Amino acid sequence: MDCQNGRRANRTVRFARTAESRYPERYSYEYDPEETLSRAAPSMRNAPTIPPPTASGADEMRYTASRPASPARPWSPTRAADWVRPPSAAASYYERADINGSPRPGTPSSRYGGSPRRPLPPAPLFSKPGTTTQDTKIDIGDGEEDPFGGGGRTISSRHGPQGSVQSFTSESTFIADETDLEKVDLDEYEEESNETKSMVDPNLHYGPAPEKQSRRGVRNAQMAKKEVQLVNGELILECKIPTILHSFLPRRDDREFTHMRYTAVTCDPDDFTQRGYKLRQQIGRTMRETELFICITMYNEDETHFTRTMHGVMQNISHFCSRSKSRTWGKDGWKKIVVCIISDGRKKVHPRTLNALAALGVYQEGIAKNVVNQKQVNAHVYEYTTQVSLDSDLKFKGAEKGIVPCQVIFCLKEHNQKKLNSHRWFFNAFGRALQPNICILLDVGTRPEPTALYHLWKAFDQDSNVAGAAGEIKASKGKNMLGLLNPLVASQNFEYKMSNILDKPLESVFGYITVLPGALSAYRFFALQNDAEGNGPLNQYFKGETLHGKDADVFTANMYLAEDRILCWELVAKREERWVLRFVKSAVGETDVPDSIPEFISQRRRWLNGAFFAAVYSIVNVKQLWKTDHSLARKILLQIESVYQLLQLIFTYFGLANFYLAFFFIAGSLTDEKIDPFGHNMGKYIFIVLRYACVLVMCLQFIFSMGNRPQGAKKLYLSSMIVYSIVMAYTAFCTLYLIVLELMAKTGHDVPITMSDTLFVNIVVSLLSTVGLYFFTSFMYLDPWHMFTSSAQYFALLPSYICTLQCYAFCNTHDVTWGTKGDNTINTDLGTARIINGSIVEVEMPSEQLDIDSGYDAALRNLRDRLEVPDPGVSESQQQEDYYRAVRTYMVSVWMVANVVLAMAVSEVYGVGSSGTNVYLAIILWSVAVLAIIRAIGSTAYAVLYLIQKLVEGKAKFQAGNIASANASAAGSSLGTKSNVSYGSKGLNMTDRINETKWAISRGMQKAMFWKK
Repeated sequence: MDCQNGRRANRTVRFARTAESRYPERYSYEYDPEETLSRAAPSMRNAPTIPPPTASGADEMRYTASRPASPARPWSPTRAADWVRPPSAAASYYERADINGSPRPGTPSSRYGGSPRRPLPPAPLFSKPGTTTQDTKIDIGDGEEDPFGGGGRTISSRHGPQGSVQSFTSESTFIADETDLEKVDLDEYEEESNETKSMVDPNLHYGPAPEKQSRRGVRNAQMAKKEVQLVNGELILECKIPTILHSFLPRRDDREFTHMRYTAVTCDPDDFTQRGYKLRQQIGRTMRETELFICITMYNEDETHFTRTMHGVMQNISHFCSRSKSRTWGKDGWKKIVVCIISDGRKKVHPRTLNALAALGVYQEGIAKNVVNQKQVNAHVYEYTTQVSLDSDLKFKGAEKGIVPCQVIFCLKEHNQKKLNSHRWFFNAFGRALQPNICILLDVGTRPEPTALYHLWKAFDQDSNVAGAAGEIKASKGKNMLGLLNPLVASQNFEYKMSNILDKPLESVFGYITVLPGALSAYRFFALQNDAEGNGPLNQYFKGETLHGKDADVFTANMYLAEDRILCWELVAKREERWVLRFVKSAVGETDVPDSIPEFISQRRRWLNGAFFAAVYSIVNVKQLWKTDHSLARKILLQIESVYQLLQLIFTYFGLANFYLAFFFIAGSLTDEKIDPFGHNMGKYIFIVLRYACVLVMCLQFIFSMGNRPQGAKKLYLSSMIVYSIVMAYTAFCTLYLIVLELMAKTGHDVPITMSDTLFVNIVVSLLSTVGLYFFTSFMYLDPWHMFTSSAQYFALLPSYICTLQCYAFCNTHDVTWGTKGDNTINTDLGTARIINGSIVEVEMPSEQLDIDSGYDAALRNLRDRLEVPDPGVSESQQQEDYYRAVRTYMVSVWMVANVVLAMAVSEVYGVGSSGTNVYLAIILWSVAVLAIIRAIGSTAYAVLYLIQKLVEGKAKFQAGNIASANASAAGSSLGTKSNVSYGSKGLNMTDRINETKWAISRGMQKAMFWKK
């Protein structure tokens, strides 16, 4: 019996040691008999005293269990199944954190739920014991330990010394009831003894099922109330960054790297500086001058689009810092760059985008407030200098990948107020505070090339008259260019390429670019400022946001759908200034394009309406150019560009009629039996079918556009685009067939053709001036691949560009919104039912019978007297909508009648067989040729000027390098040293001459190949 008792005691000792090492947090409490419990003592306290174990076992055991059953009965295991093998020594160490792996939180297991098999590292660098949502005692007077910064008083606990609720692993947490002990361990033991089961409450309820599975090592943030000192009546917090992020940072020497600054802005963006708000670049050790201010606007884009843009910006900042020989940039160039991210609506932002910002250290959950000092918060501003970047694959990139620090301002707007309001925050609030030199605008989803932003900035640095610059926007073609299999993507790729080769260079030579794309553009901040009277580019730019009621006429409202076009015109036409706009082809940005018909049509509706009305605005106000300080030659060029835009506007307005007439005369030529390529007069029947199909689709297009959204009529729009493509393909076939027959007739073949030489010349000139110049300019810029991969899709969809898109745009001129928002205002004119307790509510109602009777008498009196009820009238918003729709109807009617009259008149005057003497067709073909030649001349001039500029820059740098080397050689000679390399035409050996020649050729080729910049 003694032997058995000894073995039992030894087993008890071994289990106590194992359990204590296994669960150290459970054995941190030593029972004090005199301690006052937080609740009544259980009945088990009166249990008879149990004799202690043998002396050998008692000497080694230490009853420090956190769950004592009674003062006289310490907890002990009841079965051998409770014994667990202790963890090995290797298991107590943490795996080294990997920034791209699964970083484990550097916090104690008591706070983040670490398991005994995966113990967590010691407490973080700046961490306190966990708190709960209860009001606990917090000393907020210590600014060093307070993660939110600021001084203040102490908020005492409501529960007293014993009532304080601590973390579930703190030393004050204990269970003083045997029944509670078993309840806690129900999930921990698979088998239970009869004695244990008898202690379990049969009515035990675990509560509702969890909403989601909790992740291991993650818990919900525990909040605590505290007092924070307001700064000038505004809430400004300095919050420490997460521990795991802090451990990865290469630099921790300044507060901008270790703390995130939050500011709750309660004013309008125009009053930001007047109300005394300041950014980090204006205070303390981080006071700096801002050379480059980058704006990234977003709405509800996901984390993939955001990280694509943000990582591209970080790569550009690294390029700025790598230019060690620059007078402006260099190692600390990042201090002159500030990135401002503006999100349009707190409830619209994508949650995973906020997670990406939090991963960078810019954003923290649970800090922002809706109301501060009885004032509504309009924007939440977070400021942090991050040292890591997330690429589109959500992989962290740090200093080892060349990433340098980046000053980030994240402005999270409380309400969705559209992109124009976001730009007002950027220019009027943050821009006035920082006073930058150059401002760059980016859209989320646009990925700038690593040197794009530098080339944009360089355009301003080289010419002080440049007020704005546009980069080249490329369409994203997807992985392995598989996106080109979609005709929509391929056609947009061709359109973007030819615009960057023909249109933008021509406008850059004139000095006025009609639109600087918001996806990638830059402005000189000084040029944007208004004059002393408040008139100027920014005033006109933001006028579209404040137009309401009678002031918001259809013309102005549609014009401000393309407010960036208005800003470009106001810059060039600014009184007594000589600002110009430039196209920077070496600044390349890649963006996603719509790949579905509804998205494509909706996007082009806003573009076409804005471009049309903005062009009308600039043409009508062309006289403003003579009040500027431009030279006479520049004013003449700008007048020529206005005439060019007028011709483009006329062709756009009569696009429907011109397309129909071109098909009517060219395809109608094959109705002659002598040249019918199909025989049996099939050419005539095909022409009749396609003619009526084309007219029918054009008529139905108006019904689709006025009555259906593209998202709800996808098949209808798809069918119309297919019909237009068939008509275009047949027209192209007829054109090529006629040209081949004419060439065969001129070479001596016996071909029965009746086409006149005039028609042949007209068609050939038109084709050469369009398709031929497309190939010529594309090869001149050494970028011809879109001609082989995307041109066929573009020409097939060209009628849809002319008919479908233009028709939908004009039929929806009344829709001047970027998006729709419902009426979510809560009316309280009827009173509210306020809950007092449970299902009991407090309401206001007649309390006396007299009140009820008086209401009844009033109703009878109103019926008898027949009181006239005032007409509520039509609301202002309804009047505005009716006005917009009426003007839309008039405008579409005039446009449709003008095109129909033109098509009917020309087709009646010139029949199908009169192509040779058709004057109108000749005018159309030659007009297309002239406009194409003008574009080609402008593109060629831009390429020549760009090449000359690069060669001059290369020569200047080469000479500067020779001078610097000569100075270094002279300095070496004065010190008695002999230089091994001498520059110049004399004193060079053969090896030096060869090396210098190779370097000069390589440098010249790099400067000459401007298309790769």
